[in-house]
Amino acid sequence: MLELSNVHVNYNGSAALRGVNLSIPAGKLVAVIGPNGAGKTTLLRTISGLVGRAEGSVCLDGEDLSTLEPDGIVRRGVVQVPEGRMVLSRMSVHDNIMLGAYIRPRGREVRRDFDSMLELFPRLRERLSQQAGALSGGEQQMLAIARGLMGRPRLLMLDEPSLGLAPLVVETIFQVLLEIKRKSITVLLVEQNAEKALAVADQGYVLDLGVIAAEGMASDLLGDEQVRRAYLGL
Repeated sequence: MLELSNVHVNYNGSAALRGVNLSIPAGKLVAVIGPNGAGKTTLLRTISGLVGRAEGSVCLDGEDLSTLEPDGIVRRGVVQVPEGRMVLSRMSVHDNIMLGAYIRPRGREVRRDFDSMLELFPRLRERLSQQAGALSGGEQQMLAIARGLMGRPRLLMLDEPSLGLAPLVVETIFQVLLEIKRKSITVLLVEQNAEKALAVADQGYVLDLGVIAAEGMASDLLGDEQVRRAYLGL
């Protein structure tokens, strides 16, 4: 579905991505792991059109996305759930969720999807009228994912969804990722919890200093002794 070919990105005067090649098949969950400063967030922002490329191509079903503005990329079905959640704190939980469907005509399908989000995240049902800023960090992460899913993405990109969350909440978030995977939604997951990311993913990439250091089936990377020592802390 998505293909990155020889992508180079210069960020703040330095090379953030260097010749990145990455392929995301339809219906699969692909994890990108690596240390802090490896370029993982830059990778997602490049796909979303928020960061320009010095070289290379990003193609969705063969269409080069470089000609599109970020909102045009969203309208093609590429939705990013950003690091730090970035909910609109003064808006209600209800309105934050509905904002995710801004590119869709209002109607029965949007309402049905809204109800599905409350089934996926029952804690949000109890807080619909509350301001999003009053939620806990874990609840805000659930809200950010629900908002992203309301756009009915062809590709959902998640940037560090477990960052800063309590272990029990992290387990909930990864259970949600498994549920999303069962719905055959294509997912690109950037995650600092490398072991958990590879455990739920179909395929994986290791990004280090802007370069793809390893790639393969997620289960193979999880069992690779060098990857485990260098990137999983095992």
